[in-house]
Amino acid sequence: MGLGTCFAHHEEAALSTRMFGSPLFLGFDHLEQMLERASKSSSDGYPPYNIEQISPTGLRITLAVAGFTMDDLQITQEDNQLVIRGKQTDDCAGRVFLHRGIAARQFQRSFVLAEGIEVKGAWLDSGLLHIDLARPQPETRVRTIAISKGTGAGRKDVVNGRAERD
Repeated sequence: MGLGTCFAHHEEAALSTRMFGSPLFLGFDHLEQMLERASKSSSDGYPPYNIEQISPTGLRITLAVAGFTMDDLQITQEDNQLVIRGKQTDDCAGRVFLHRGIAARQFQRSFVLAEGIEVKGAWLDSGLLHIDLARPQPETRVRTIAISKGTGAGRKDVVNGRAERD
């Protein structure tokens, strides 16, 4: 198999594995990137979390973060990604453990947010970190696109915002 054939085969395989490879899906590249990012996020089950719908437009993420204080936790929104980080300080100075089953463990948990979702607030209560999100209802938009009559003297192509003729 020649280099060109191998390259073409590789390109074909890459296109067949793309979720939005159909020509009917225009402009969904960012969605595919978000799905890739979500699948690469930590598969570690720590800390455990719940996601619940608290109203028709409200969501709540609850993470079990026993042993963490507010100073140990950080929540950031980086573009369309909600990132929760926890880093405990190991305060075992002067303590002698006969068994240590509760380790000072750090974590990072990420959630990909859809366009328009807003983080409304967060609070820590009894070892549970709650983060409230709002999902605004999308407005129905209908726009009529005008169809202009061609001049019959050739095809018009728009290049750099100007109509050009063949």
